Amino acid sequence: MQPLDKITKKEVGKIKMIVFDVDGVLVKRGTKIKQVGNTTTLETKVIAPKQIEQIKALSEKGFLINISSGRGLYMLQEMFREILPFVSLTYESGSATWYRGKVHQHFNSYLYLEKIFPKLKKVKSKNIKGFEPKEFIITIHCVKKVPEIEKIVAQDKNLYTVWNGEAYDIGVKSKQTKSLGVQQVMKLFKLKKSEVLAIGDNYNDTEMLRMSGIPVSADKTRVKGKFYVPLRGKLLPADKLMGKILEMK
Repeated sequence: MQPLDKITKKEVGKIKMIVFDVDGVLVKRGTKIKQVGNTTTLETKVIAPKQIEQIKALSEKGFLINISSGRGLYMLQEMFREILPFVSLTYESGSATWYRGKVHQHFNSYLYLEKIFPKLKKVKSKNIKGFEPKEFIITIHCVKKVPEIEKIVAQDKNLYTVWNGEAYDIGVKSKQTKSLGVQQVMKLFKLKKSEVLAIGDNYNDTEMLRMSGIPVSADKTRVKGKFYVPLRGKLLPADKLMGKILEMK
């Protein structure tokens, strides 16, 4: 891997779409959630004013901007309300994409998850903080790993579970991944792999980065890319990447 400073104007010139992971890239990592009975409270983070202007500037220069996340659509819309005219949102680990008010559903997971959800709800552990409201995948926020959750999911050969350090994402194998989400967005916009740059910082971003022509790691201790953004200073990785691209355009 090379530091981001080594990316060339020629390489950037080939790019038509930039794909951003959310947590740790566009906003700081971490989700505050509290669940008591049927009441769930979530903290909604919002994109910083500087990144809003950067995304608008990239859009004006002709770049397509895709935001890819395991989060649900309603939360992403709240987080990125001020830039919705300039982006597409691929949500719940590649399950669907929102673009200009229209939802393109990539996969229907209902029949796969309907029976396991009640089993997971019955798990009792002081480490479980709550279930994040989702439409296509199951996300369980925990203080640390809960072996019983992993055991239940492992009993169904069709399902996977990914631990990201603060929550489990549970979905359908080979059907609900960020990499498949990127592929669907590429079809939507009729793009080639070589025309896509993707940046991510966590284990579940690995395949997504491999699907892009220019993969950029926002945390080289967790995920590999052709380039990496050094984790120094207060600037978020997306800030550094967008600043570098705007310098060249």
